[in-house]
Amino acid sequence: MLQNTHSISAGARLDRLPIGAFHRKVMMLIGVGMFFDGFDIYIAATVLGATIRSGFATLGEAAAFVSATFVGMMLGSIVTGFLGDRFGRRFTYQANLAIFGLASLAAAFAPGMGILIALRFVMGFGLGAENVVGYSTLTEFIPPAARGRWLGMMAVIVVTGLPVSALLGYALVPHFGWRIMFVLGGIGALFVWRLRKSLPESPRWLESVGRDAEADALLQQIETEVSAGGSLPEPVPVAPIIAQNFAALFKAPLIGRLLLGCIALIVINTLIYGFITWLPTFMVKQGLSVAQSFGYAVVMALGAPVGSAIGAIGADRWGRKPTIVIAALFAILFGAIYPFVREAAFLPVIGFALTVPIYVLVAMLFAIYIPELFPTEIRLRAAGICNMFGRGATILTPFMVIHLFKIDGVTGVLALMIGLLVALIVAVLTLGVETNQRRLEAIG
Repeated sequence: MLQNTHSISAGARLDRLPIGAFHRKVMMLIGVGMFFDGFDIYIAATVLGATIRSGFATLGEAAAFVSATFVGMMLGSIVTGFLGDRFGRRFTYQANLAIFGLASLAAAFAPGMGILIALRFVMGFGLGAENVVGYSTLTEFIPPAARGRWLGMMAVIVVTGLPVSALLGYALVPHFGWRIMFVLGGIGALFVWRLRKSLPESPRWLESVGRDAEADALLQQIETEVSAGGSLPEPVPVAPIIAQNFAALFKAPLIGRLLLGCIALIVINTLIYGFITWLPTFMVKQGLSVAQSFGYAVVMALGAPVGSAIGAIGADRWGRKPTIVIAALFAILFGAIYPFVREAAFLPVIGFALTVPIYVLVAMLFAIYIPELFPTEIRLRAAGICNMFGRGATILTPFMVIHLFKIDGVTGVLALMIGLLVALIVAVLTLGVETNQRRLEAIG
């Protein structure tokens, strides 16, 4: 029998629910869309290689394609943050999937590289939005005891797009051309858009904007589905929640968390797009053939889901701050070793060992920690600002990497990465709060 909990906050009612089929459904509806987000980000290398070989694009146009992606993602992150807090998680999620899916299909028929670059900007806008809304929405549904593990597994789903896109590109592009990759991404996104009509709105968000009756009705549906006619644990009331407006982000204590979020996402985006995506180039410069470099890069790419899975386990077991700091220390260790590896056979081993802690950080920062740091009323705007700075850093990263590589080779690039990791450790230890096993309302 269900208790009369209408006067209890949405957070308290959601946090007492046992993990079950309802949570798996929400995870699936969000996760499949997030997979296509990861898939599309990583198809750029395959698509650009094919367009250059066929004469469809020049190197300069390929660079513009990459820049357009990240400019779109940067703008999508910040705009979606404001829209998601104003119009809701579900509406914003559906809108960005439609934008991404339709633009992807249109890209498959682009008559020239100029049109393809413009469409890639639109796709980037949708991709930037997906990252902000997806993790934050799941954060608001999962009880605190399992939140780190579930959000970490969401990151595993996203980074699986890296090996999947590489394998599909290898299998399909030689036979069907580069346009097939956009067709797959577009059809997949629109298929998920159709599925997501059954995704419920976040009751926490409904309550935060004063739509209490809708929040209560939705919570009753969820409680009935989860309990299957049985009883549920009594919700534990939380202290009265003080509504936070946007200006609160720039005052203590949230300003410190916002600064930490921006630093963290600048660091992790630079690690991914300043090192991971440049690994094949680095290895060619170290004397390997192109075929060897891509083969080794695939081996190292397997470290992405492994690292994200470790992050998922460690978040709840060891805590957010310790897991972030330990992963950063391991990345510093293997980053310091990598430039001194002379035997080609050891490059993928050390590269794999370096990739794993980097993707522990991907899971911890993108998926788990940053969305937890901010109150429901401004969660998406805060995450959007952090993602905007993180994505903005990727616009400058290629130029920094090329400059450092010319001066001091891979050693110079890794010196930058190690410096950023040290900055991340300092920021987490001085500005971070521990969110492990804590209810969102208690953190905020």
